[in-house]
Amino acid sequence: MEPSLHYKVTRGRKKEERRDMKLVWSPETASKAYVGTVKLCQAFFRESGVPELISAMAGGWNSKLVVEAWSPGGPITTSIGLAVAINHTGGHHVCVVPDEGSRLEYTKAILEAAGITPEVVVGEAEEVLMGLESVDFLVVDCRRKDFSRVLRFAKLSHRGAVLVCKNAGQRSTTCGFRWSGFLDGGRRVIRSTFLPVGKGLEIAYVASCSGMLKAPGCRSRWVRHFDHRSGEEHLFRR
Repeated sequence: MEPSLHYKVTRGRKKEERRDMKLVWSPETASKAYVGTVKLCQAFFRESGVPELISAMAGGWNSKLVVEAWSPGGPITTSIGLAVAINHTGGHHVCVVPDEGSRLEYTKAILEAAGITPEVVVGEAEEVLMGLESVDFLVVDCRRKDFSRVLRFAKLSHRGAVLVCKNAGQRSTTCGFRWSGFLDGGRRVIRSTFLPVGKGLEIAYVASCSGMLKAPGCRSRWVRHFDHRSGEEHLFRR
């Protein structure tokens, strides 16, 4: 489907979401990324479908700069899936790790599993993310102590971005997931969802810069988010 058709203005909520979201979805690329990840990962691992899903999303949204915040000791199948995706989009995949020991662990694991030599950046979230501009696909492991700072300091692309938090179901059920508290610079989440895949995926779609500007007289509205772990419903205004 051509971009002009995919983002055709319609009524109601779909009209606002498609106006704000400037990333262009490609079903064909998503399918290629998904199938490629399944073929590459099935020889080594038996997981719950998280790598394939994330790979399909990164490929389908034609991501150009994919940043992954990896948690030491975690699986590297998602990294393999992201490497497959950028091979189809012509993008760039950077993995952020907290220290040199994590870098050695990560590069050894992914090289032995898939023969991939990834680009790895070592350092604190604030320092590392300052040098990575126009991120349009961000994957963060919620088991990282600094996962919220990774989200806050990421320099997202002006055309919008997709944010994915892995292992979201392991977070405290008392706090829920408030994307508005993680994003800086006035960026606006236009859609978010929780998927019970693996140990839980929280996914958010961030508006493009043009989508941040409201038309004169445009009213703010309430956004409802349901916490599948606690069973609580959260309402906030945007």
